[in-house]
Amino acid sequence: MCYCDDCEAYARYLGREDIVDRYGGTDVYQTTPSHLEINDRAEHIRCVRLSENGLMRWYAGCCRTPIGNTLASPRMPFVGVVHCFMDHASDGRARDHVLGLPRARIQGRYAIGGVPPGAHRIAPLGVVLRSLRLVVAGWLKGKHRPSAFFDPATGLPVATPDILSRSERERLRPSR
Repeated sequence: MCYCDDCEAYARYLGREDIVDRYGGTDVYQTTPSHLEINDRAEHIRCVRLSENGLMRWYAGCCRTPIGNTLASPRMPFVGVVHCFMDHASDGRARDHVLGLPRARIQGRYAIGGVPPGAHRIAPLGVVLRSLRLVVAGWLKGKHRPSAFFDPATGLPVATPDILSRSERERLRPSR
């Protein structure tokens, strides 16, 4: 669970505040691009960056459903998939049964109403190291491709990212 103000701003950008919990947290599943498959309507993939160097935040332009977050490099084997994008209930099982319980609740300092129970104010070292291990293992195994987000021939994003201005981003952030 991520409570950062950028995740909250992203939900507001999409007009999808239903994707965050009562504290403003977004449930994000970390995986590699090769494990994510978009089977239908890929032509609707869009991208926004909350700043020039921010994460690439991918979504379905047709319904404004968040897909996931990547770094700007097609060689980076990492995507944080937003929970509501996944078809984990098609066989009747609950999300926590398929994905497991959230491993960490991070960036709690940005949460609405104060740090939620069990949340860390920042990302603890163990969470950072787990993410780095995922990236390194994915890199060594070539798990950055195939990617639904980058053209395999050119390495360019499949959608030109909209980059928000500082004032646009600040308007989307919750007031504290």
